[in-house]
Amino acid sequence: MISKKRVVLVLRVVVAIILIQTLRFKFTAHPDSVYIFEALGLEPHGRITIGILELIAGILILIPRTAWLGAALTMGIIGGAIVSHLTQLGIVVNNDNGVLFITAVVTFILAAIILIYYRKSIPLIGKKL
Repeated sequence: MISKKRVVLVLRVVVAIILIQTLRFKFTAHPDSVYIFEALGLEPHGRITIGILELIAGILILIPRTAWLGAALTMGIIGGAIVSHLTQLGIVVNNDNGVLFITAVVTFILAAIILIYYRKSIPLIGKKL
C-alpha cells in the first residue's frame, strides 16, 4: 500500500519540477514569456520577479519543514496566473491549446493538496487546525 507521505512527496516533486522548468522561459526572455508579460504590462520586471518567486517556491516545497510555505507561495503565484488567463490573456495563449492554463490549474490544485497535508506545520495557526 502506498502511504500518504509518499504520495505527497511525489506531488511536491511534481510541483517543484513544474515551477522550476518554467524558469528557463522567464530568465532567457523566451518570446512566449515576453508576450505574456507584455500583455499584462509587467515586462520585464514582472517576468523576472515572478521567476525568482517561482524558484523560491520550488525550493521551499521540496524541504519538508517549509513545504507548507512553498505550497502557499505557489498557490499565490499560480492563482495570479489563473486570474490573468481568465481576465486578460485568455485560456489559449499563442496557439498553445490551453496548455499553460491547464498546467496552472493542475499546479494550483496540487499545491492546495500539499498545503492541506502540511497545515499543522504552519506556525501559530497550524496546531489549532
